[in-house]
Amino acid sequence: MAELGLRAYVAGRSGLVSWRSWANERGEGVISAAIAVLIMAFLGAGMWVAFNTIFKNTATSTCEQTAKIGGQQATGGDCSNLGNE
Repeated sequence: MAELGLRAYVAGRSGLVSWRSWANERGEGVISAAIAVLIMAFLGAGMWVAFNTIFKNTATSTCEQTAKIGGQQATGGDCSNLGNE
């Protein structure tokens, strides 16, 4: 009979311990998701800045090289406003 009481006591205490640990970790998923969203936002902003810079440089170089090939003098008149629109 004492063994049955001991088993019931252990089962009850283990249930309380697992419930307490669950209650303490309630906000962990939300915090982790928010951190992941912030990291992705910073990565996206950095990728956009890099893409925009590369695109502007490529457009300017292409315009200048096309002007040279075409025999026109590229003094910045036609190519100066590329990527600034």
